[in-house]
Amino acid sequence: MPEYDLSVATWRKSTHSGGDGGNCLEVADGHPGIVPVRDSKVPDGPHLTFNGPAWTAFVTSL
Repeated sequence: MPEYDLSVATWRKSTHSGGDGGNCLEVADGHPGIVPVRDSKVPDGPHLTFNGPAWTAFVTSL
């Protein structure tokens, strides 16, 4: 999968993250065909990029 410039991405906490402030994912909207994901506790750390169907399958399996 190609690299995407996410330096200006607007991240939001996933609705699938727990409300206890612990293990939280953030996703970035506005990137057609991909879903960028990162750990909210390490915002400057690495991120993963899923294509739409892969993200849907991941969330569905939870």
